[in-house]
Amino acid sequence: MYKNPLAFSILRHKNSILRSRSFGSMDFIATILFLALVISSTKGLDPCGPQPDDSDLLVIPIYGKCSPFNPPKPDSLFNTVMNMASKDPARVKYLSSLVAQKTTAVPIASGQQVLNIGNYIVRVKIGTPGQLMFMVLDTSNDVAWVPCSGCNGCSATTFSPNTSSTYGSLDCGLPQCAQVRGQSCPATGSAACSFNQSYGGDSSFSANLVRDSLGLANDIVPDFAFGCINAISGGSVPPQGLLGLGRGPMSLISQSGALYSGVFSYCLPSFKSYYFSGSLKLGPVGQPKNIRTTPLLKSPHRPSLYYVNLTGISVGRVQVPIAPEYLAFNPNTGAGTIIDSGTVVTRFVQPIYKAIRDEFVKHVKGPFTAIGVFDTCFDATAEAEAPLITLHFEGLSMPLPMENSFLHTSAGSRACLAIAPVPNNVNAAMNVIANLQQQNHRILFDVINSRLGIAREACN
Repeated sequence: MYKNPLAFSILRHKNSILRSRSFGSMDFIATILFLALVISSTKGLDPCGPQPDDSDLLVIPIYGKCSPFNPPKPDSLFNTVMNMASKDPARVKYLSSLVAQKTTAVPIASGQQVLNIGNYIVRVKIGTPGQLMFMVLDTSNDVAWVPCSGCNGCSATTFSPNTSSTYGSLDCGLPQCAQVRGQSCPATGSAACSFNQSYGGDSSFSANLVRDSLGLANDIVPDFAFGCINAISGGSVPPQGLLGLGRGPMSLISQSGALYSGVFSYCLPSFKSYYFSGSLKLGPVGQPKNIRTTPLLKSPHRPSLYYVNLTGISVGRVQVPIAPEYLAFNPNTGAGTIIDSGTVVTRFVQPIYKAIRDEFVKHVKGPFTAIGVFDTCFDATAEAEAPLITLHFEGLSMPLPMENSFLHTSAGSRACLAIAPVPNNVNAAMNVIANLQQQNHRILFDVINSRLGIAREACN
């Protein structure tokens, strides 16, 4: 069995040629020689290994072939996405709780960690020599963190500071410590900078702020500050750490400075792309030139989040009636719409979701049922008549293809509209554009120029 899917595809093509009676003998020989050459050149490539001469980072579905993490059971696509989306309410509540420099004490208890997050991971190396870690990509968090050796409740894969020649600790007197949410320092004297944080709504951890080299594809970010986790409680903390791509001062984008000039983009592959990965492009080089953009908005109430101006939503050709206050950005309260890589299914506040659903059911034959987090499920044979949904932002529109709009049950008999309302226990009026709707799109973040670009792209 070929490890490389391209070689496997070529073999299938070769077999179809062999079965063709109309194929000339010279053409046959030439084609077989060509196929043999291509197969021999692809057999040695590891689709899950570092790609030669590639400055982009692979973005891997957390349950894909190239991920070190095993999928939960049952492992059908629909049930896997349902399981991941079931964590969204806690995630949205967590996002709504993020406030500027709020120092909180979080209880830490021992416990066996179980992976139950729905996300994307990237391969990075920490320390000198580099230690490989698969870290979760998170655009709504700033401080990166990894489990360190001796951690209580962490997974088996940890970062070992003792084997890195470039490792160093950071104390409370340094400015980086004051920029960490949940930091704990004595009123007088010097001490190591430690902090406690919650994550995902149901988990927490304690860590020390440290520094070391961070390896990203062909780049090295020296003296990168991150959290070295020593204890975990709950099941939502990523097993091998998190890479924060938020817009706060401790994020990768801020710490890398001139190296990436405040610019990055990603293309998230579909959850169905078991064999393939997307890409994370860091810096202005190689970014799409002709891409439509919308302004990035910033809330001092939640400075890490990427807000955009959502101006309306269409179902088919109908722009649904939505009261302006449910779309409006309020920098003081944090209300508005954010782009988030860690939420699975796009969530709208209740009045917006109801307006979308009410228009959608006019065009699709019922009956409609609820399955898990989705309350607009229908017979899959009616999917052909289902209207597409378009998100309208200031300066651009984002039509959602069917693969970004619907999920099918394991048996394929039911299709579900893949959006949901914001949970009732979330106080802030915040809409979240999630990763299922972002899949197979290039999402460009230009923090310095305060703009966000969106373009359709085959990420797989």
